[in-house]
Amino acid sequence: MAVIIDGKKLAKEIREKLKIRCEDLKKSGIQPKLAVILIGNDKPSQIYVKNKSKACEEIGILFKEYLLDEKIEQKELINLIDKLNKDTTVHGILLQSPIPNHLDINEAFRKISPEKDVDGFNPINVGKLVLNQDTFVSCTPFGIMKMFEAYNIDLTGKNVTIIGRSNIVGKPLIQCCLNKNATVTVCHSKTKDLKEHTKKADILIVAIGKSKFITEDMVKNGVVVIDVGINRDENGKLTGDVDFENIEKKASFITPVPGGVGPMTIAMLMNNVLKATENIRINAK
Repeated sequence: MAVIIDGKKLAKEIREKLKIRCEDLKKSGIQPKLAVILIGNDKPSQIYVKNKSKACEEIGILFKEYLLDEKIEQKELINLIDKLNKDTTVHGILLQSPIPNHLDINEAFRKISPEKDVDGFNPINVGKLVLNQDTFVSCTPFGIMKMFEAYNIDLTGKNVTIIGRSNIVGKPLIQCCLNKNATVTVCHSKTKDLKEHTKKADILIVAIGKSKFITEDMVKNGVVVIDVGINRDENGKLTGDVDFENIEKKASFITPVPGGVGPMTIAMLMNNVLKATENIRINAK
């Protein structure tokens, strides 16, 4: 039976350390602040933003939400980002995705100051990650790397297979794993014979949003499984992209859903806000 990677417990331990860092900043006269831009009425996005607000409150980070109408023009969004870039009381800026189709999310990410880009989506920070330089790493991949670290899972020389190539999870993860000397395979909707790739994986990371898509016959014994998916089955129960009950018997380590990757994503966002605040303090000296 696999060791369950307890993301909830690990995230709690990280948040306790973040509270101390936040207190230190406040003692030096700096109040960390996160600005979140939410466009429209997307229900999952509203829940994510609420969870981020709660985490900020727990750690001691000021939280300001900017709720914009879904019919806003690109210029209005860019003007708000420019305003937040110039606001010295704001240390982190996050644009909650998805955003309405008529808006250009890539331009918006480019406009967020790299020093305040706590989601790690500005091309400058993406480039730094590729070059293995210190930067803001996208929060879900960052959380996964922290899980490997906490459970002493060494990636050196391991065959890591990532299913999903999104800009938010899959692509940053490729670079994170390469930076830890893994041999990385990326699979996606156009991959032929997916099972052939998954069976070779020492470490399998799945981020596609299809309930229980990865089955027991697709993995080898002793595999490490990281399940990024959050879905609801026909009974309304939360499930991952992996058939947890059956794969747990074969895996060496596995993340549950819920309680695995999700809590780590929020913890890493909080970490990035404090890092941005500390960087700004250092540069101001």
